[in-house]
Order: sequence, then C-alpha cells, then structure tokens
Amino acid sequence: MSVAPCDRPDLLVFDWDGTLMDSIALICRCLEAAFAHAGLPGRTEADYRSIIGLGLNDALARLAPEADTTARERILEGYRRCYFAADPEDTPLFPGVEDSLRSLREAGFTLAVATGKARRGLDRALAAHPSLGSLFAVTRCADETRSKPHPQMLQEILAATGTAAGAAWMIGDTVHDVAMARAAGVAALGVSCGVDDVATLMREGAFAVLSGPTELPRFLQAL
Repeated sequence: MSVAPCDRPDLLVFDWDGTLMDSIALICRCLEAAFAHAGLPGRTEADYRSIIGLGLNDALARLAPEADTTARERILEGYRRCYFAADPEDTPLFPGVEDSLRSLREAGFTLAVATGKARRGLDRALAAHPSLGSLFAVTRCADETRSKPHPQMLQEILAATGTAAGAAWMIGDTVHDVAMARAAGVAALGVSCGVDDVATLMREGAFAVLSGPTELPRFLQAL
C-alpha cells in the first residue's frame, strides 16, 4: 500500500543511479566483469538490474549467496576496478537533471540523496558535476548506514534536515526505493527512466510514476 503524499513536500530525496544518473548499463557491465574476475559464472542482465539500488554487500548476498568470503572479495574487487576505471562520461546525468534540480532548490525545496552507492562512488560522481553538490542539503550512502530497503538511510536524512516523514517525498526508479520509503512512512514517487517500469513501481506502492526527474518541477506546480 502506498503512503499518501502531502500537497507540497518540504523535502525531496532522490535516488542516484537510474534516477538522476544514466548509469544502469555501466553497473551491469561492471557486475559482469566482477563475476568474471572472480572466476564465477555470470548472472543475467535481469539479475543484475534487480539489485541496483542496494549496497554492494547486500547485492552480492542476493546475486551470489553460494560465494564464500574470498569469492565475494574478488567480486567486489573486480566491480570496483571496472567502475573506477570507467570514464565519467560513461555515466552522464539524464538530460536536464541539473537545471531541474536547481529550479527545485530555487523554489524552496530542500534536496537530498539516498543512494546504494558507496561514499567513494557518490563523491566521484559529484566531482564530475561540481555545481551539483551544493544543491543537496544531505547525502547518504549505503556504506554509511543500512542498505535499502531498510528505512534507516531515509530516517537519517529526515533527522538531519528536521523534516517529518509526512513532509517528504522519496523519488526513485526501483522497488527498493519505494519499499524504503514505505517503511519510513514517506510518500514514494517513481521514475521509469531506470530499472523498474511503471506497473512495477505502482504495484510496490509509488503514488505516481513520472518518466524522469525533469518532469518533477511541472508535476509539483500542478498540485
């Protein structure tokens, strides 16, 4: 069941991969390379896509439950090697994202990020878009707190910004974003530009689904 949205939220919390950044293809490619690096059979693209949004350790628990500690370390090593060797241009923001975020900030909304990325990965992404970081009041990463869909990441953002759950929206492209929001009592707005489609996000509990984050300013103006 979805959490009903307030008329005008004070806080907008964004997922990163597949929501603001067009990085799904790179993540899948690096997961494939990681399994090869560990000498393990690869999984399907659908398997890889299903764990995007989770922290890497939680992702591997789902993708490779049979792997021992050594094998998991090899997978993690291979993933990080592939990801950090990639050109930042391989993971652009979706077109219009920066302008949309800036317009939301200028309209008085507080912006935050809740991502399954590690802090090192998010910092790298923000360094590639230096004007973006100042728009976010708070950012939380999976290696700093509990991974989605546990609500702790979102609860920490609410506490840091002094925002009630009922005055926030979570914007994301996966069922993990929606499930985290629902567990925290926060309304979830889906975007279909990343991993999961409209029907899946609505079924999980999103109150609406936009084609991408650049629709959000107009969507809010229409409320």
